[in-house]
Amino acid sequence: MNWKTFLLGAAAGFATGYATKQILNQSNTPSPDKVLAQVKETVRKDGSIYGSWILMKPETYQKNDLDYQVYKGGITRNTDGNREQFEFIADATTGTILELNAQHD
Repeated sequence: MNWKTFLLGAAAGFATGYATKQILNQSNTPSPDKVLAQVKETVRKDGSIYGSWILMKPETYQKNDLDYQVYKGGITRNTDGNREQFEFIADATTGTILELNAQHD
């Protein structure tokens, strides 16, 4: 086996693996729109969605002595002719809802 061929193959394999890892890391973080869609799907189970919003820039948030990067947003839902408003906090790296609070007038 020629050492130049071996080293060239190893370098190409490493470069391909590194590029694939970078692409997968970027695609694992949900966009704010995807996070909002997940929250809407959860809230929609008990009524239709009237309106929604999400802050596009993640913020630092602390819960139970743990730090998170989060998206904050809100949803208005119609249930049996009544409007209900919710505010949510969702993990920016996973899309998991950390808090969902009903807003009362």
